[in-house]
Amino acid sequence: MKIKHLLLASSLTLAAALFTGCVAPLLVAGAAGAGGYAYTTGKLVFTEAVTLDNAFKASEKALKDLELTPEGKQKDTVTAKMEAKTAKDQTVRIDLEKKGEKITEIRIRVGVFGDEAYSRKIYERIKANL
Repeated sequence: MKIKHLLLASSLTLAAALFTGCVAPLLVAGAAGAGGYAYTTGKLVFTEAVTLDNAFKASEKALKDLELTPEGKQKDTVTAKMEAKTAKDQTVRIDLEKKGEKITEIRIRVGVFGDEAYSRKIYERIKANL
């Protein structure tokens, strides 16, 4: 019975890895319409109906609210990114990309391989600051 579960988990992981390039944007688009997010390949991705500037400010405030140590940030007219460190010295990276006048895609990665629970915590703080 354990072998079946292991094979199923391996198959699902392989399928996710193979289809991430094609399916992830569809998942994100669908999730965004419902006010949700998608967590794939170690990143939490969501789209908000806000300007890049507002998303950037909300992300900065979220990092400050969570008392993360700022490591750097940059922003232009289409993209923005910022990094911070957790108390456990994990790198938090937030990437923002303008998808329309008032549509911004936000991607959060915690650590090298991702941390879904902590990414969701950051997501909730960003949403609260929008």
